[in-house]
Formats: sequence, C-alpha cells, structure tokens
Amino acid sequence: MAKSKTIFSCRACGAVASKWNGQCEACQEWNTLEEDTAEGSAQAVKVHQSGKVLDLTDLSHSAPPKERYNTLFQEVDRTLGGGLVPGSVILIGGDPGIGKSTLVLQISAQLSGQHQAIYISGEEGADQIRLRAKRLGVANQPLKFAASTNLSRILATIKKHPDCQIVIIDSIQTMYADVLESAPGTVSQVRFCTHELVTFAKKHNVIIVLIGHVTKEGAIAGPRVLEHMVDTVLYFEGERGHHFRILRAVKNRFGPTDEIGVFEMSEKGLQEVKNPSTLFLNEKSPHMSGSAIFAGLEGTRPILMEIQSLVAGTNFGHPRRTVIGWDTGRLAMITAVLEARAGINFGAKDIYLNITGGLKIQEPAADLAVAASLVSSLFNTPLPEETLFFGEIGLTGEVRPVSQMEKRLKEAKKLGFTRAFVPKSKNIKKDSVGLEITSISHIKELVSALNLSPEGSLND
Repeated sequence: MAKSKTIFSCRACGAVASKWNGQCEACQEWNTLEEDTAEGSAQAVKVHQSGKVLDLTDLSHSAPPKERYNTLFQEVDRTLGGGLVPGSVILIGGDPGIGKSTLVLQISAQLSGQHQAIYISGEEGADQIRLRAKRLGVANQPLKFAASTNLSRILATIKKHPDCQIVIIDSIQTMYADVLESAPGTVSQVRFCTHELVTFAKKHNVIIVLIGHVTKEGAIAGPRVLEHMVDTVLYFEGERGHHFRILRAVKNRFGPTDEIGVFEMSEKGLQEVKNPSTLFLNEKSPHMSGSAIFAGLEGTRPILMEIQSLVAGTNFGHPRRTVIGWDTGRLAMITAVLEARAGINFGAKDIYLNITGGLKIQEPAADLAVAASLVSSLFNTPLPEETLFFGEIGLTGEVRPVSQMEKRLKEAKKLGFTRAFVPKSKNIKKDSVGLEITSISHIKELVSALNLSPEGSLND
C-alpha cells in the first residue's frame, strides 16, 4: 500500500498545498485550507488509444435524447426547466432543517410510481425514513430505501437494480470511498465520491440527486469544484420563522437559471404555491407608513411582494442599517441618492428594511419601491392604497426602465391594483395594462408625486 502523506486542500477551489496557510494562494480566499491525506506520489498519465471525434452534423443523426421526467410538482419542473433530464446529476443545498430531505422524499416517492427510484440515506436509518414518509402521506409509494455511507457498496446496490432510473443521495458529505484514508466530509472524499457518482450517472443514464450541507456563509460545504462537476445546482431558501420556501436554480445546463419554485411548509410536508403574489400579499400589513408593494420578476414569473421599512431616531453615535432580504450596500446607495439628489436627510436615523415572506430580492428594479418605503416611513405618511412601485435608480437620481414592465403591470391589475409608479418608457402601452400609470424619470418626481416634502418630516 502506498504511503499516505498529509496535505491541505482548499474547500473553495480545490487547490492543494503542502502546509497550512491562512490564505489560499490559488483563489485568495481566507481560512479555506483543510487537512487531508494523499495516497503515494503522483504518477505519469498513461497514453491510451485515441477516442472517436464526431462532427456536429453527426450528432443530429444519432438517437434522439430521452424525454424529461415530470416530477408531478409544477414548481420543481418550472425550476428545472421542464423536468428531470435522464443522466443528469442535481445538487440541492440549503440550511439545516429547511426541508431539503422532505422535498426530495416527496418528489422521489411520487416518481416511484412511474420510474424506479432508490433513496440512499447516510444520516437516517430505513425505519426513520419510513416514519417520515408516513407523516408525509407517501408511505404507500413503491420507493426503495437503503442506509449506507460506503460509496462502493452504494454503486453495487444500484447495479443490482438495472431498472433503477433515479437515485437520491442524502447527503454527499456523509459518503466515503475505501481508497482514501481521509474522513467523510473532507475535500478529497467529497470530490472523489461526486466524481464517481457523476461518471456512473452518465454511463448508465441514471438521474442522481445529491443533497448537500451548507456552511455558515450559505455556500455548499466541500470544494467549490463540486458545483462545477454537477449539471444543476439548486438552493432551498427560507426563513425559519416563515412557512414559505423558495427553490432557486443557480446553475442549470438544461434550462434557465433565474426560475424559482415557491412552496409552503405544512404538517404534511411541502405544498406547492401556484400563485405566490396572492399568498405574499395576504399577509400584507395594514395601511401604514413604510409599506410599499414591489412588482418583481423571478425568471418568467412576476411576483408582487411587500417591502417594509422603519426609519427612527438613533441612540448611538453611528446609525444602524439592518436589512433582511436585500443588499445592504444597495440600501446605502439609495439613501445617499435621496440625500444628495432629493434633499432628504437620513444621517441621524436608524433604518430597518425587510422583505416580507422570507423572500430575497436581487434585481435592481426594487430601488424605486425601497425609496418610496423609506420616504414614507421618514415622513410617517402612508403610501396610496392599491399602488405599486418598480424601477432602477442611478447615482444621479434618474429612474431607469427595467425588463418586462408590461408583464409586471398586468399581474398587478389581475390582483386588483389601480395605480403604478414606474420609470418613464415608450414601451408601455397604458391602454393595455388598465392601470393609472405615473411615469417617474427622477427621484425628485417620486417625492413630489407622493405629496411628501421635508417640511412634513418628524424631525420638526
């Protein structure tokens, strides 16, 4: 047996170092080097017979690809781009207890009626999985179980079922290979086990779903190369205090990466939310200051959500800026623009901003809604009812158009809204959307259109 030696692997990029350093020299990340073992010394790569090279035109005459498998969950199919692709490897990450195993168990149990599926758990025994399946109401489905963490044993188990089409691995950080001496969850074990599973999936045309733990920073634990090896990376998001869950695609070789699926956690597991806007707005706060409705866009789906803010006097030397569900840096930019371009001072105020429902907004179209919410809270004046806002704000105070504006407005009209503050654009046909449109080209126009002025501030 080859003598093992100690090395240090970077969990961010997979680079190897002979000794520990605080910073990885390859990717410049801090505190990412972990102790690992390497088997023997590297040997020269053997030269084999060359492989066959095909032209692109040759591929068009080959056998057509197999159809996708519908998961029977429309929200999951939407996120995946139309369903599961045979031979693909999917990685699902999320915080502990967010519902990853529950979601995957529900999907695999429903699919097992049409496609043979095996659920392999490295964290729970078969009896524990049966109890959870009974609670979720899927105990009668022909889903097969196995409890193992040994990679070679897992692959042998799958080969014993040649009709198997879907394999669930819960979780990839618990798997280990006998050929490596390092402990399960280390960089080398996660990378090696994932590589073997990906190779097996491509060779046997089997769908493999990997469940992955996340670090305290929110990234999937293990080397970052793990996300490059798989075909699809999904993140399951949500706040512990809310019953909403968001399934978001951050990488997808077979579909778009900006689609989301919305679920609601209940006693019987995760339930699909077909119309998220209605559900989020059902919990809308009463008609009070600091509340603004934003018409966002997640993939091809328009979603209306509430943005709340509270502007209050500070008791500290440095005012606080607390944000949940949005970018803290962008909030600082919006307040600076309001101060410099509209003469509204937030200097001696604490600001608290929250996106209700546990949602996380990334698109800059929320700038105008955030600005309206901040000004409303500062002046303690409620915004007009049944009104929504969207638009991107620049550093000079201009309000810029955003994508698919008519789609956002039609969704608002369907939910009973009557007025919208939007960027000035020639692409909006006001007659077709059926709303009272107020076009805003500069941030000053928003303040004047809402009949708000610094004279009405609580500072006086």
